Amino acid sequence: MNKIKQLRKLMKIHNIDGYIVPKNDEYFGEYIDKSKERLKFVSSFSGSAGIGLIFKKKCYIFVDGRYTIQAKKEVNKPFKVVEIHKTKPKKVLNSFKKKITIGFDPRLHTELNLKNLYKLKKITLKPIGYNLIDKIWKNKPNLKNKKFYLLKLKEVGTSHKTKINKVIQKIKKYKADKILITASENIAWLLNIRGHDSDFSPIPNCNLILDKNGNMDLIVPKSKIDLKFLKFFGKKLNIVTPEKFHSHINKYDSKNKIVIDSLTCSFFYRKILLNKFKLIEKIDPIYLFKSIKNKKEIDNIKKIHILDGAALTKFIIWVKNNYLKKNITELSAANKLESFRKFFKDYKFPSFNTISATGSNGAIIHYKPTSKSNKRLQKGDLYLVDSGGQYHYGTTDVTRTIPLGNQNEKIKEIFTKVLKCHIAVVNYKLKKNTTGSIIDKVARRPLLKMGLNYQHGTGHGVGYFLNVHEGPQAISYGNKINIKKGMIISNEPGYYLENKFGIRIENLIYVSTFGQNLLRFKNLTYAPIDPEMVKIDFLNNEERKYIKNYNFKTLKKINPFLNYKEKSWYKENFLF
Repeated sequence: MNKIKQLRKLMKIHNIDGYIVPKNDEYFGEYIDKSKERLKFVSSFSGSAGIGLIFKKKCYIFVDGRYTIQAKKEVNKPFKVVEIHKTKPKKVLNSFKKKITIGFDPRLHTELNLKNLYKLKKITLKPIGYNLIDKIWKNKPNLKNKKFYLLKLKEVGTSHKTKINKVIQKIKKYKADKILITASENIAWLLNIRGHDSDFSPIPNCNLILDKNGNMDLIVPKSKIDLKFLKFFGKKLNIVTPEKFHSHINKYDSKNKIVIDSLTCSFFYRKILLNKFKLIEKIDPIYLFKSIKNKKEIDNIKKIHILDGAALTKFIIWVKNNYLKKNITELSAANKLESFRKFFKDYKFPSFNTISATGSNGAIIHYKPTSKSNKRLQKGDLYLVDSGGQYHYGTTDVTRTIPLGNQNEKIKEIFTKVLKCHIAVVNYKLKKNTTGSIIDKVARRPLLKMGLNYQHGTGHGVGYFLNVHEGPQAISYGNKINIKKGMIISNEPGYYLENKFGIRIENLIYVSTFGQNLLRFKNLTYAPIDPEMVKIDFLNNEERKYIKNYNFKTLKKINPFLNYKEKSWYKENFLF
């Protein structure tokens, strides 16, 4: 019996007409353990965001613009791919003539999410105490169970006590007694801890209740905590296993007011708390605290970006010199790039699946090469490589588009327009209340003048030895967060022509000060942008000056890590 038939059999037992299968796990993180890849198991879709909706006769998978092409390639019948930015699940649900009941796992959804995507008068949402996908998943991978660890003060710049006091001030401001922190990355920042719960982020999956006196209940399996961890935090920290959450909170005074974040507090937690306590719904203040890096973090991140830029430059030179001589494929190229990063001892692991995409695969915005899709890098291709690393002192994310031989003038023109978009961001003069949405509009102008655009944001926030995608700041449509000193954001405009090619140029930038109380962006990433692709006449004087200085400055910064041949090759080929 196939997966969908097995699922429908369970749906019948629970008297439901449909079942929701989200990408996320109970911690609502972007990258999840293999044992929690339920959407991939049932649909074969491997992207980092999506929703499956399975009915008695039909199946849908909802994805955003980043994953439309990918989903159509990966997902087979009976699933129909739906672009969620065009058609919400509510619209599909509204097409049913009769009243229907939809089942869901209460640990994997928030009340807000259910309300926004599925709640209609004709729809009854039914929480089910166990996950139906887990029930039909045979040979399910084992869950990782490695211990959390502490970061030193010299690595993070601010003590956990100082951070906790900032959050306590917010608890008091909200006139509350406690806050439930349900975003694991925020707990990582708050306590200066990391873990091993993702292949791409040192995330420590857990939840935390902090009271206004600084006492903490860390909700986590005891197997993840060692004696050193307990001794460090002392009596202020109590370990509560997830199974005992309900019984433990019953010990709290019923008069307690508890702050929750409706974006990450599960339906399961919310319902339990609501039965006894008054809840105050606020956005977790740690998101904003965490987004503003301190001086120590910025200094550390600058250093690891030089190493990362050297690794990428070595890789680019290797590709340009060997793609005609050797059988280089998307997978072997990704492995080679990893080997260059591994040369540096502070490198730990990739910050996301490397997007190693040549030719037509470059048009798939979040393409992941597999043994089935793996293509050889060939003469005439555009090779797009979007990669990043987790280093002990920071997180990187960078994209370069590498021409493999001569490209036609139209492609060079588009590349140059993308470069103009990229330069428009880093040179943007920030004002006091500049938001990401304002910069996003400015970034797209050079492409829009050609009638072209890209189906993703121009930039996202980035963590410090944590998640490569971090909020609340972003350079994207609708983002209303003010850009502040210390924030790190990606700068990655692009253009994608389906079944033909993809172009993207990405650096990480940070917000610095200059003059009196003025802000500006500065580059963190230093890896060459190929002059072979740039139509210099399409750039104005400021843009020409920028790109010439950028490639020259890059060589200066990474020079100590290049060998003689690499230095010579760089000077001959990458200086304007």
